[in-house]
Amino acid sequence: MLEGKAKVEETDMPMKMQMKAMSFAYQSLDLFDVFDCKSIATHIKKEFDERYGSGWQCVVGSNFGCFFTHSKGTFIYFHLGTLDFLLFKGATL
Repeated sequence: MLEGKAKVEETDMPMKMQMKAMSFAYQSLDLFDVFDCKSIATHIKKEFDERYGSGWQCVVGSNFGCFFTHSKGTFIYFHLGTLDFLLFKGATL
């Protein structure tokens, strides 16, 4: 298990929510193969939708770029093992 090995690069999430994001990432890596990024991202997204309301987006992989707008207090980007995790709730217009 990779517990405690995540490195947060950027975030504006409250600490409690950050801990949940990393906890779900650890859980996903226990449930799915590290190469099954789609299942890992889906699991994290569904957990956040259930706990914090719908509209969450999750990207899992390595060596990706992105540009997006998010709701304040809902963004985290962190590394865990060989994977990068980007989780955010889309901004409403």
